Amino acid sequence: MSVKAFKLVSAVEREMLMGDKNYINIECIECCGKNLYIGTNDCFIYHFMLDEKVSTAGKISFAATKQLHKYLGLKKPVSELKAASALTRLLVLCDNTITLVNMINLEPVPTGARIKGAVTFTLNENPVSGDPFCVEVCIISVKRRTIQMFMVFEDRVQIVKEVFTPEQPCAVAVDGYYLCLALTTQYIILNYNTGVSQDLFPYCSDEKRPIVKRIGRQEFLLAGPGGLGMFATVDGISQRAPVHWSENVIGAALCFPYVVALDNEFITVHSMLDQQQKQTLPFKEGHILQDFEGKVIVATNKGVYILVPLPLEKQIQDLLASHRVEEALVLAKGARRNIPKEKFQVMYKRILQQAGFIQFAQLQFLEAKELFR
Repeated sequence: MSVKAFKLVSAVEREMLMGDKNYINIECIECCGKNLYIGTNDCFIYHFMLDEKVSTAGKISFAATKQLHKYLGLKKPVSELKAASALTRLLVLCDNTITLVNMINLEPVPTGARIKGAVTFTLNENPVSGDPFCVEVCIISVKRRTIQMFMVFEDRVQIVKEVFTPEQPCAVAVDGYYLCLALTTQYIILNYNTGVSQDLFPYCSDEKRPIVKRIGRQEFLLAGPGGLGMFATVDGISQRAPVHWSENVIGAALCFPYVVALDNEFITVHSMLDQQQKQTLPFKEGHILQDFEGKVIVATNKGVYILVPLPLEKQIQDLLASHRVEEALVLAKGARRNIPKEKFQVMYKRILQQAGFIQFAQLQFLEAKELFR
């Protein structure tokens, strides 16, 4: 049964990006605060400011204002963008090279610092160096079966470690010293400091696109066999039941308490609390789904959209209104980490009371008594 957990809102219309140039496609996006960056197939980076507007009726919309765009001078697509806001730097992957550019004017750093030979890269969101003026970058190298760790400063880069993998890696996520890797035939956890690795489960990267996503401290979300979204800790165990995706998931994101997945035709929303599918949104031609500081963004080749979460209290009230007491209570308990303690206690008491009256009206007196108590 469905819950209205998210609303899809347009953020950047195709005309703002490409006008009448049909050949321009969106390759990658990055969002940092109000800054939205878009990398295209014709080697441009576009910078927009995103302003959220709330109408008197509570309806949310976004106004994107173009700041500037910059041509990188190659005939290659911009394949990845990552912001390092502490350094006011944008890391740009194009033609297997990561270039550092200024987040404001998109100019390359004067020293020309860059990382060469990168197939793909990710940032360590739980860094081990402790230096606030440095970001830790992990790349899958063009060298076969090689992962490299770098420290990136404002105007220089420094290689820290090179690690060899048992098979060719095709996707990576990092947490501290732990790498969660999709190899050719399986997922593994690898501690790059000690070299100790642990097999998770088999997976064929030739048949489907692997998904490896850090979702919290020492925990990852992976696209498993049989259309399952699997959770794994750095110890190689799963503390949550898997969610059932479609077989051809392209991307996944987390917006607690929901896991959002994108396939060729739909955006699906599953609860991490009870693993049930809560919402399905039709969405054709999507190829990017990412979350940035709690903001979930999806994109087609031509436009960018934001999945705006409905307030949890509204979702709980909707569940109670349709007499789905058990689901409402599970969601209310799960909301504890998102709501200040005093406010949560007041809200939770009221929900228990409402749930009690619903059970009472359905002549479920023992359940009602427990809730009233």
